Amino acid sequence: MATTSTSENTVGTALEAELLAGIPNQLFIGGAWVDSTSGRSIQVHDPATGEVIKTIADASVADGAAAIDAAAAAQESWAATAPRVRGEILRRAFELLQERKNDFALLMTLEMGKPLAEALGEVAYGGEFLRWFSEEAVRISGRYGSNPEGTGRMIVSQHPVGPSFLITPWNFPLAMATRKIAPALAAGCTVVIKPAELTPLTTLAFAQLLEEAGLPAGVVNVITTSTSSAVSGPIIADPRLRKLSFTGSTAVGQKLIQQSAAGVLRVSMELGGNAPFVIFEDADLDKAVDGALIAKFRNIGQACTAANRFIVHESLADEFARRITERVSGYAIGRGTEEGVTIGPLINDDAVAKASELVADAVNRGAAIATGGAAIDGAGSFYEPTVLTGVQPGSDILREEIFGPVLAITTFRTEEEAVALANNTEYGLVSYVFTQDLARGHRMIEKLQTGMMGLNVGVVSNAAAPFGGVKQSGVGREGGLEGIHEYLSTKYTLIPNS
Repeated sequence: MATTSTSENTVGTALEAELLAGIPNQLFIGGAWVDSTSGRSIQVHDPATGEVIKTIADASVADGAAAIDAAAAAQESWAATAPRVRGEILRRAFELLQERKNDFALLMTLEMGKPLAEALGEVAYGGEFLRWFSEEAVRISGRYGSNPEGTGRMIVSQHPVGPSFLITPWNFPLAMATRKIAPALAAGCTVVIKPAELTPLTTLAFAQLLEEAGLPAGVVNVITTSTSSAVSGPIIADPRLRKLSFTGSTAVGQKLIQQSAAGVLRVSMELGGNAPFVIFEDADLDKAVDGALIAKFRNIGQACTAANRFIVHESLADEFARRITERVSGYAIGRGTEEGVTIGPLINDDAVAKASELVADAVNRGAAIATGGAAIDGAGSFYEPTVLTGVQPGSDILREEIFGPVLAITTFRTEEEAVALANNTEYGLVSYVFTQDLARGHRMIEKLQTGMMGLNVGVVSNAAAPFGGVKQSGVGREGGLEGIHEYLSTKYTLIPNS
């Protein structure tokens, strides 16, 4: 495991302590930082050491009610705020984020574990949602025209859906917050956001930034809680709530959709993934290896878009595995703040246990470990970056989302077989295809059952593009032109000619 010198650790500890001291430990409700009425607290841990880095407020049901009260009270005035003003606040937030990118990156590394270089990448990515939707705020439009009968004029207009409840995951603490908050604010919606219990600090810091950017009181409210179901349930049931957006597991998403049905809420669900990474016999293998490494090991494999099943043509499988193994064997493992670290810790020991179980099952069914394959003893939640070859049908690792640094290779012979293997899942978030045959690439666009696809590329996410899946990977889209419409309702008005 990578290490740093004592002097670097001393400096790092001082900088980290100063940064953490500036993060609020309260809830943000109605434009004020307030204590939890429960009197309870949440301990936030550094997954690289297991140590507590911050203790924050643990919201109660009453705090959740206060948050939706604040959002509902601010809704009318925020919806009436000029789109240009809404956009300028988002633009100012973008600029402030760029000024403080190093602080936000370090904060994410401390509470989530990703290497600092990747955390800086998330700041850049997350910031783009602020910039993109600051520009979209002034482009909300409708249409006007005569009806076919010529008896009247039709006006189609767009309006904010109203108070929205946003639930974000732990793996991308900043980007998941900006990807939801930015379009909501641009559309004129107020929000209550509940970050994940494991990584709440980035959202609290972002609320500070929004306040400084000039956001009015009550437009964004942040509740951090260890009793998510208890606090979220009454918010979802509140008749003033009109929108629910969630990123997380399919199982939780299904329950939230059921809860939202009573109020017929608008929902956006970005749920589980089981991404296939298909390498055809005519692929550029250098590009495929580079794409595979980023698609698999970005964020330590803890991404819904992470490639889960590497479906490689049998003529290339051995060479692909050799090249991948050579590269992965050289990865540096350690705390994300350490120079040169490629693989940080998993989020907690449960994640390590899951990776261990999936690898053990695959090996028991006939797979071979080319490199890695074990948890790392000592402080923190570390698992070796792993490559498995010869993964057999029926292995759990081909059905379940890994969410860890394990690359599992299986093979195919024909295009039809590759498509069948890729689609053999209830999920459909993203797929990756490597081929130099343009016609085949177009066929894959038509045949692969996913909401997104990377053709000869290992990363697809972009603020200007619609992000989302099909089947049990969710409904709705975030980002792109489509993202703001998730927070708008359409009204049709007829004006008779006489």
